Amino acid sequence: MGLRILTALDHARTQYYHFKAIIIAGMGLFTDSYDLFCITTVMKLIGRIYYHDRAGKPGVTPPAVVSAIVAIALAGTVIGQLVFGVLGDRVGRRRVYGFSLLLMIASSFGCGFSICRTRNCVLTSLCFFRFMLGIGIGGDYPLSATIMSEFANKRTRGSFIAAVFSMQGFGILASSGVTMAIAAAFKRATKPSSIDPLRTPEAADLAWRIILMIGAIPAAVTFYWRITMPETARYTALVEQDVVKATNDMGKVLVDFDVRTFTETSEVSGGPRRPAPTYGLFSKQFMRRHGRDLFACAMAWFLVDIPYYSSTLFQSQIYEPWFPPPENVNAYEEVYNVAKFQAIIAVASTIPGYFATVYFIERTGRRKIQLMGFFFMAVFLFALAGPYDRYWHDHTKGWFIVLYGLTFFFSNFGPNTTTFIVPAELFPARFRSTCHGISGASGKVGAIIGAVGFLWASQQRNKEHPSQGWKPGIGMTNALIILGGVCLIGVLHTYLFTPETKMRSLEENESGDSQHGHEDLENVNHGTFTSSAPSVHPLGGRSPLQSPL
Repeated sequence: MGLRILTALDHARTQYYHFKAIIIAGMGLFTDSYDLFCITTVMKLIGRIYYHDRAGKPGVTPPAVVSAIVAIALAGTVIGQLVFGVLGDRVGRRRVYGFSLLLMIASSFGCGFSICRTRNCVLTSLCFFRFMLGIGIGGDYPLSATIMSEFANKRTRGSFIAAVFSMQGFGILASSGVTMAIAAAFKRATKPSSIDPLRTPEAADLAWRIILMIGAIPAAVTFYWRITMPETARYTALVEQDVVKATNDMGKVLVDFDVRTFTETSEVSGGPRRPAPTYGLFSKQFMRRHGRDLFACAMAWFLVDIPYYSSTLFQSQIYEPWFPPPENVNAYEEVYNVAKFQAIIAVASTIPGYFATVYFIERTGRRKIQLMGFFFMAVFLFALAGPYDRYWHDHTKGWFIVLYGLTFFFSNFGPNTTTFIVPAELFPARFRSTCHGISGASGKVGAIIGAVGFLWASQQRNKEHPSQGWKPGIGMTNALIILGGVCLIGVLHTYLFTPETKMRSLEENESGDSQHGHEDLENVNHGTFTSSAPSVHPLGGRSPLQSPL
């Protein structure tokens, strides 16, 4: 009976609740990207408001402050992924899912509801709430991916998880749209002087707060759905070992879900059954059976986030030649121009990359898409690096934007998406959320290196001409070459370690029949399937129920 419900889930037809689950799970990723991309424009407004002591030029937030605000949110994300990943396996996905969203909503509003009007107080408040926001966002990663993977059938599981992750693209677009709308509205309402663009209206201090707070609204709308959705059947049946409740829960949300229509097949009943495993997360047996997969997921995520998050360092080189210099425009016009550029990149490259993954993930497979994405990211980063000092630096043209956009396209139609999918498919139910959290936390460590480390390293080597507030670095060309090299390491790592998981049930993936990067399904299709239903709590400790499902 226990395995019948898993078979039923793997063969359930795609229906309304699957798409509803995509929206529910995707709102956390929406908030993540909204916050990531709107902070660029927010920091420009904060610089104009609180750092207006530069003679003849508009205020600019010091690089050290920008780096700290970016890094502290990513550090919170690392903690959130680890903590909520463990809680998702120990307490249950549903029980902590609503809390992570509530933390994101409260922190987003907290970022804007700072009662301070002095520089130090504002920045301290913003850092605190962004850290809490990072914890909430980090918690959403393993929970959303795990819930979607356990609800979906095996034919469309990859596409559904990719669709959840694609909400990041819409978050970027919403961030740009909201920023442009608010900037235009405040510009019209306050009528800032066109003669003196250096004068920043006092109302601008309200504008950046509204931009941050609006990002919480879509997430708040889905909060009720989160707290009322049932626990996943796989967690209830395999971890809590309550098969009857799992069947009843799925019958409430999936139309025509009748486990009695599924008969025992040779895939379920054939062959001898092994004793239920009793090993914990930190055991040698776990490392022997799943350590390779955990290393594959964590390292791939770490590698892709370095170039992905460092891509923000190119933006000033791209949009500045196309828009008037900051000293010639007012605060609202400057952030409007930056947001417009971000919207163009999102529509032209980022969102199409997500859609391509949704379409091809079940046709091509995770491993091939990840290999291709890493490879083409390296190609385009090297193309940007080669003539940068001799041509791109002084003659930024349309081709630079094309190459820059293609790096985004192939990161999303590539490892940026697949690293979110694969950890949700490889591990046993009692470790699934924890291992996804570990993999994601590794990625965010790479994000800190990319967003902060390479941002500083890319500065000019000439000590006489560093940008305002920046210290001399290794130069943009060398930084781009290193990023391209990181992507080539990602190609090699994927080829050697990443397994293929398409068109396989979660139980087949965790059994270890295809652990070494080969698409060999004969062992599953022609061999015996044995239950690896867990009988222990996620991090060790024997369950009172020892009979296999």
